[in-house]
Amino acid sequence: MPNHTDQHSDRTHRNDTHSSKPNGVGRRTALKGLGAAGLGLLGAGALGATRGKEADPAPAPEAQAPARTYAQATRGLPPVTITNVKAIPVYVGGIELVVVKVETDEPGLYGVGDATFRQRAHAVVAAVDEYLDDFARGRKAGHIEDMWQSAYQSSYWRNGPVLNNALSGLDQALWDIKGKRAGMPVYELLGGKSRFAVPGYSHAGGATPEAAAEDALRLVEEGFEHVRIQLGGYGAVNRSQEADFKDAGFGREADNFMDPDPYLDGVPEMFARVREVVGDDIELLHDIHERVEPMDALELLKELEQYDPFFIEDPVSPENNRWFEMIREQTHVPIAMGELYNNPHEWVDPMVNRWFDFIRIHISQIGGITPAMKVARLGEWFNVKTAWHGPGDVAPVGHAANAHIDLAIWNFGIQEAPRISDELREIFPGSPTVEDGYIHINEAPGLGVDVDEELAAKYPLPERHNYDWTQIRRKDGTIVRP
Repeated sequence: MPNHTDQHSDRTHRNDTHSSKPNGVGRRTALKGLGAAGLGLLGAGALGATRGKEADPAPAPEAQAPARTYAQATRGLPPVTITNVKAIPVYVGGIELVVVKVETDEPGLYGVGDATFRQRAHAVVAAVDEYLDDFARGRKAGHIEDMWQSAYQSSYWRNGPVLNNALSGLDQALWDIKGKRAGMPVYELLGGKSRFAVPGYSHAGGATPEAAAEDALRLVEEGFEHVRIQLGGYGAVNRSQEADFKDAGFGREADNFMDPDPYLDGVPEMFARVREVVGDDIELLHDIHERVEPMDALELLKELEQYDPFFIEDPVSPENNRWFEMIREQTHVPIAMGELYNNPHEWVDPMVNRWFDFIRIHISQIGGITPAMKVARLGEWFNVKTAWHGPGDVAPVGHAANAHIDLAIWNFGIQEAPRISDELREIFPGSPTVEDGYIHINEAPGLGVDVDEELAAKYPLPERHNYDWTQIRRKDGTIVRP
């Protein structure tokens, strides 16, 4: 019979002989040393052999290959480490903006990203300076996916808008760094251009249908083929002065008032008048902004079918997501939804079920470029196009991030065009531009937008917090959810 004990002993002896090395250094230890050396090649005496003893042989060519391949792929550039993360707040034109700057151990290399959440700007600044800085220092700037995932769950509770916006600033800044190191605009890293520029829409409005039509014609003459039209602002706020809650001293003095009936009656009149003035070739959009009851929103959508809108935005609030199934069954008007979403559970099912046609999330609200690309890819499989939120309370670097994604993805729909003031262009050189209805980015490596910190410091955040825009009430004082 074979001696299993002896065979086992022989195998053990052979393994021990194979793994033992002079000076106590094994092959695995040697390979670890090779990895730690990065791009350097280890010589025969590099593993610490002493005089009179045999040194480890040089690593085999196949062991050297990964280091050589990495060196070629990165043009010999070693990984860079994050050394500092800070918030740069700016208050221009009555809007609080927050950008994030990520600095690295490579001299002169840094990235910037948008973390704007104007209603909680001070909280975002604190989240960046007090938490993300400590979290990110010492990590590799190139590990964007890992950084996003670990930061996302590091607070245990996920999807809070303050932390999402802070994380977005970090994420966009890391993409900016990666593009700069590669010597390419970020859209090249996302797959390259799918279009030569980004078609955009701009906003027209007025207190009357005639005024809205005149404003829409102005934008058409500027070159826009897509125009969003509003009657007296979102929901025709303050068109009626019969705010009984104010007479009763209820709420705050600055609170706004909305009566849904004048709004619901006026919007079809506005569409009819604008169509008469600009014709049928111009695409018209409108934002309900979730300010009416779901059944009223459905009736309005059905009434607007005759005017062939490009899309109607946010007919119901996120709390009423299930209404989209009924709305989709009863009207063929294209629907855009999502600027208030910050949780994947809010958008995944509606997109998969094709309940709306355009996903309109706010890139900083969901956490930056990394998750936005995943949302765009999801939409491609269910014929849902993108229409990223791009209002005035987005920093220029955030508008650039929107546009880089827009250029790269196939299922792009439309982009809200930025209106960037001369003051902001001074603070943020390289900001996107708009010409003949198209948005153009700075083709520099990264996101293409920089920040002048000295100039930004001249526009500090106000101490008073901004609540007024969201505080809208019905006649009896009931808060309206935007």
